[in-house]
Amino acid sequence: MFKKFAPSTDISGHTPVKSSVQRQIRATVLSQWKIEPETLEAVWPKKEGLVHVKCREHISIYTVNTEPIFFQHFDGPFYPTLRLLHKYPYILPKVQVDRGAIRFLLAGAHMMCPGFTSAGGRLPPAEEGIPTEAIVAIHAEGKEHAVGIGLTKLSTEDIKKVNKGVGVETATYLGDDLWAQKTL
Repeated sequence: MFKKFAPSTDISGHTPVKSSVQRQIRATVLSQWKIEPETLEAVWPKKEGLVHVKCREHISIYTVNTEPIFFQHFDGPFYPTLRLLHKYPYILPKVQVDRGAIRFLLAGAHMMCPGFTSAGGRLPPAEEGIPTEAIVAIHAEGKEHAVGIGLTKLSTEDIKKVNKGVGVETATYLGDDLWAQKTL
C-alpha cells in the first residue's frame, strides 16, 4: 500500500473528524484490535482531535497531533501504524515467518503459507486460531519487533492445511514510505 508514497504528491487534503464520527471510529478500533480503552486513551486522548488525511487510491490515514496512528483502505478495517504497534505490541495477534521470507517481506511482498509452516515460522495453536480477514502483526524469526502488518487471506488452520498460496496480504512493512513519515 505504501511502497511508493510521497506526502507531497499523494495527499489530497487534511480534514478534522467530527466528534460523532470519532466516537464511531473509537468503538470500531476497540472491537477490531485487542486493545484496552485506557491504552487507546493514551494513544488518542478524547480531548485531542483526530485528523483525516486523504490519500491516493482511497487510503485514509488518521493522525493525532500530526502523528499517524492508524490507516484504512476504502471502508476496510483500521490498521495500526507499525510505529504504534512497536509501542503496544499486544494489540494485534502475532504470526511469524521464517528467515527466508524476511527479504521478500521487506520488499513489500505478500506472505506465502510455506513461510509460516516451515521450521522458523509460527502460527498460533488451534484453540487460539486467527480467522480469515483478520489484521495480524507479522514477526520474523529472530527479530524482537513486528516487521509488518497484514490481513489474513486464510484462517491459520487453513494455512497449516493448504500450505500453498498467499496466507497474509501485507499492508505495511518496516522501511516502507509510511514508516518513513513520523508526521503528516
